[in-house]
Amino acid sequence: MALVEVSTPADGVLQLTLNRPDALNTLTHQLVGELTAALERVERDRDCRVLVITGAGRAFCAGLELSGYGDDELVEDEGELRRTLDRQREIANLTLRLQTLRQPVIAAVNGAAAGGGLALVLGSDIRIAAEGAIFAVSFIRAGFSACDLGTSWLLPRIVGAGRAHELMLTGRRFDAAEALRIGLLTEVHAPAQLLPAALAKAEQIKLNAPFSVELTKQAMWIAMATANLAATIEFENRQQVLTALTDDQSEAVAAFLAKRPPQYRNR
Repeated sequence: MALVEVSTPADGVLQLTLNRPDALNTLTHQLVGELTAALERVERDRDCRVLVITGAGRAFCAGLELSGYGDDELVEDEGELRRTLDRQREIANLTLRLQTLRQPVIAAVNGAAAGGGLALVLGSDIRIAAEGAIFAVSFIRAGFSACDLGTSWLLPRIVGAGRAHELMLTGRRFDAAEALRIGLLTEVHAPAQLLPAALAKAEQIKLNAPFSVELTKQAMWIAMATANLAATIEFENRQQVLTALTDDQSEAVAAFLAKRPPQYRNR
């Protein structure tokens, strides 16, 4: 059984479904490996415009599988210290892969998103959830630092430093309504409407030229990490010049003036 199911729910949209429902889609060596491979496949797929990531069953992803990560043989080969560091890096790399992916990522949070699962949500570009979704920075409740998988960088930038400190130091659970109120989510839907809402959002993104979407995503993440306005504006200047010289930009203007849908060629 695949622990990460890949499907095509709509033209130009790929969906990755974490598929360990009996274990709340917790992260194991096999699941992390399959998710890494799936993200590499998405990156190579020129027909994919948007990625949706969700979970099977009643959870999105409840974080690390605490009963065992499933890499005991590697621990024996590499030693506990080396393997623990390698394990940490391979899990944390998922956050970077989501952020640097060419395509926008929509996290459709169907249930619990805790620890590493919350980090996957934070690394996504658009975050929506079902009404019953629960969130937690749960690393600290398991005896680890709450600063993991990029959470200490991402969460303050999304919800503000004060709220991030409180959530990370307490490790408390919070529901979808609170997540919406503090800006972690942009929308909350009835469970049956979650994936249709994600696909509707994907269709809105697809109205825009592929290269423009790619560079906009890139610039948004870089702007979050840039120290000053002048540097951000200079990077935006680069993005504008690059998109202005594409065939799709000319097509977008022509379609707007002719009041017709644009026919993008991703060039």
